[in-house]
Amino acid sequence: MQDNCAVILAAGDGKRMKSKKPKVLCEVLFTPMLAWVIASCEQAELTNLCVVTGNGADQVEAFLEGNYRTVLQSERRGTGHAVMMAREYLREFAGGNVLVLCGDAPFMDAGTIQSALEVHTRQNNAVTVITAELDEPGGYGRILRNDSGIAGIVEQKDADEDQLLIREVNSGTYWFKTDDLLAVLEELTCDNAQGEYYLTDTVALLLNKGKKAGAYCADNSDVILGANDRKTLCELNEIARDRILEAHMANGVEFVTTDGVVIAPSVQIGAGTTILPGTILRGYTEIGENCVIGPNTLLEDTFVGDDTVLNAVQAYQSKVHSQVKIGPFTHLRPGSEIKSHVKIGDFVEVKNSVIGEGTAVAHLTYVGDSDVGKNVNFGCGTVTVNYDGVNKFRTQIGDDAFIGCNTNLVAPVKVGNGAYTAAGSTVTKDVPDGALAIARSKQENKEGFAERKLRDRKKKV
Repeated sequence: MQDNCAVILAAGDGKRMKSKKPKVLCEVLFTPMLAWVIASCEQAELTNLCVVTGNGADQVEAFLEGNYRTVLQSERRGTGHAVMMAREYLREFAGGNVLVLCGDAPFMDAGTIQSALEVHTRQNNAVTVITAELDEPGGYGRILRNDSGIAGIVEQKDADEDQLLIREVNSGTYWFKTDDLLAVLEELTCDNAQGEYYLTDTVALLLNKGKKAGAYCADNSDVILGANDRKTLCELNEIARDRILEAHMANGVEFVTTDGVVIAPSVQIGAGTTILPGTILRGYTEIGENCVIGPNTLLEDTFVGDDTVLNAVQAYQSKVHSQVKIGPFTHLRPGSEIKSHVKIGDFVEVKNSVIGEGTAVAHLTYVGDSDVGKNVNFGCGTVTVNYDGVNKFRTQIGDDAFIGCNTNLVAPVKVGNGAYTAAGSTVTKDVPDGALAIARSKQENKEGFAERKLRDRKKKV
């Protein structure tokens, strides 16, 4: 495979998407279509990739982060013209094979790519077209077969009545012998109604040179699907969503109903876990066994251990250990680690903090930039005051500490093991192990104050 390469056509500008980003960066299940295509190539052991960019090339190159070669198609003059832009790249792989595929066809899978290559090499084809059979093939180019392979590809607008009955269609993905492709690229013309260079014309040019052309019909007809507008993009999302949910069900994941459930392709879920309605799982999220996730939960790039319950939780780039119960209405911001047997209740926010085993953060609390020990109890309304307007500081709380209701812990500050803070305290100094911190002024009652205030308000009415 080191002699082989791939050229991904990604120059579409997405005008019909009405998007400010190139079409290939529009997302299917939170993942750009181009990323789906690249992943399939790499899973098929194709690591030499060249992406043909167009308008919005800077966005595509930013997405690729310099990991792949790119060439620019400054003028949109057809698929053949796009491949012409990669000629210098192709010459580096002379003697091998090249896969040409579309960056907006996210369901072209690795198995199809590898199987088509096997047919391509076994039959000694100059070109092998990946095809699919459709019950309703309208809009696609038809594959014309003969005894030795394929005789050509005819576009629907040029097909006669018999050809329109053909159900095998062109996917837009091809394996070429690199040398043969380079030889006929120079012969492509734009002598057609659109004034464009068509990659499909290479098939006829190769056949005219006495070369062999073949076709590999994919088992999965979805490989041909692409998106040209928001409607078809939504349809791709639905197809991908259903496919992924079915795969998780086959692996032992339970869905009471799939209403509002969306799971990215990179998510892993253990057997016995239940996903409730309104749950969205994104990025490289990993969930253990026998959990209950949802309803109305969003996890992104988050690890969850076994036997954990997350109810109406939003968590980003966080780690939640086993046998944890969180929610409802809880926010875990990046850098949070929640250890085993922790309980976190409603309207709690944790940010860049470690919460030790067995700790309880019941409700209405903010824990930011903090290191919290084991078996700590947070009273309602606690705030770790981590930001002075310029810099952020950390709070340390030892094992078995008790934080009274409405305590402000002004960082940097340390509360020792087994220490207490009195309700309503604003703690600015370290609290030693086993001590009680009382940081509030003595109560003073002002007699008659409320009556005077009431009279003043009535005068203004």
